[in-house]
Amino acid sequence: MLNPSMMRGAMELLVDWRSASSIFATLMLINTLTSYIPLEVRMFARKLFAHIFTYLKPTNTIIIEDSDTFGGANELYDSAQLYLGTHCLSHCVTVRLFKSCTTDSPLASLPDSHTVNDTFQGVPIKWTSHKQERSDSGSGHFRNRRGSDGSDRRCLNVEFHQKHRNLVFNTYIPHILTEAARLRSHTKERRLYTNRYCSSGDDFHRSSWSSRTFSHPSNFDTIALDPSLREEIRADLLRFVSRKDHYLRAGRAWKRGYLLHGPPGTGKTSLVAAIANLLEFDVYDLELTAVHTNSQLRRLLVSTTPKSVIVIEDIDCSLDLSDRKKKQMEENQEEGMKDHPQKMSTYREALNLSGVLNFVDGLWSSCVGERLMIFTTNHPERLDPALLRPGRMDKKIELGYCGAPAFRMLVKNYLCLREEEVDRKDTIAEIERLLEEVKVTPAEIAEVFMGCDGDSDDAALGKLVLELHQRKMSSPPKKHVALAVSTEKCSLEETIRDGSTIKQLVVIPAGCS
Repeated sequence: MLNPSMMRGAMELLVDWRSASSIFATLMLINTLTSYIPLEVRMFARKLFAHIFTYLKPTNTIIIEDSDTFGGANELYDSAQLYLGTHCLSHCVTVRLFKSCTTDSPLASLPDSHTVNDTFQGVPIKWTSHKQERSDSGSGHFRNRRGSDGSDRRCLNVEFHQKHRNLVFNTYIPHILTEAARLRSHTKERRLYTNRYCSSGDDFHRSSWSSRTFSHPSNFDTIALDPSLREEIRADLLRFVSRKDHYLRAGRAWKRGYLLHGPPGTGKTSLVAAIANLLEFDVYDLELTAVHTNSQLRRLLVSTTPKSVIVIEDIDCSLDLSDRKKKQMEENQEEGMKDHPQKMSTYREALNLSGVLNFVDGLWSSCVGERLMIFTTNHPERLDPALLRPGRMDKKIELGYCGAPAFRMLVKNYLCLREEEVDRKDTIAEIERLLEEVKVTPAEIAEVFMGCDGDSDDAALGKLVLELHQRKMSSPPKKHVALAVSTEKCSLEETIRDGSTIKQLVVIPAGCS
């Protein structure tokens, strides 16, 4: 026989099953009834309940992504990671550490899928890091949510009570930016960026800048330039960075363009590094051969930051920017593509002179302020005049072969001789005389001195004298060409010396020899 307790248990179980079946039947009925409710009414009800739950929820959340929709780095994300690493991660079980070659100690940051708590003016604030997994499949929208190089995207979530919303937005966030700026100025680390390769059909590809620590030693105190030119460039740069209000009043974007031209080895790259070091700007080294379309070039432009130098080296070799003589040929090619709309669209969007001109001085160029744009070339005559006009290339700087002032700077840098010691050496005067006759670049002289490391000053200077004499002897002899043209009334004698043409007209009476 069943005892009373077992009977009560069986009855309770039966009641539970009956309750479950009633609930199931009720749900089925509701599901059947909702099928008769219009879709618009159901969507409205869902939104209404979502708003009610959001209003009743006491916690607010701020999402800080690592980059924007154009691929530009989010300064707030970097500042937040820097702030958390110095204020909140000292007692965390897991941290991410990074140390560059220019910093004394490693920097901590919050790893993915981790949480840390902060307190600001007595208000508890929760930070959580998240990573959005990369997805190679799917629509273009999801592909566009990747990081700047196609990798996973990251974000930080900031959670706090809704009654502290004004404090977080108006005080806490500005406090983070201020603290991060102070920490950056303490480390003074600057970056050298370069663009990654972009495929020609990748219209959704984000801006692809990768960076390393910029630590080039070139500066205006050691660069081998004529002193007057060096001071002229320095004054122009300092005037530019101090005239933000002037550019605003004049209605111009706060940017300036430089064209550095001259033979190879005359110090164009060293001057770029010296400019960046003088102004403490980041450097964006733009490789045009890795850019296929004008739209990709625009994305690269808007993803740069203020206080930066954008450099395109050997621009005459990167793209055909000579002139617009190929216009007729391009029109003929477009004529042949009329039956292929997709090919025509790709052809018209391909990177061209128009895209570069808009990159330098178009509407998009004003999106980022306080920026220098520097082009270098060995052949300025190959560039289109439209690229060289003021407003695009505001200052053109010719870097020529090594002269006496630049040579003295090289002697000071490599041989560590003081000015009075240089004046006492007879070899210096001989070298300066030879430099007027022999074309040699500062890089070639520096290479001679580098090969004499450990030798005496006189040995190094003597080797340079020998090198210059050898170049002088191996150089082509001076041309003395005389052309006599006889007519009944006169003869023409034309003499060419050292590549320069000197014309002398000698009138000789007819019949005279």
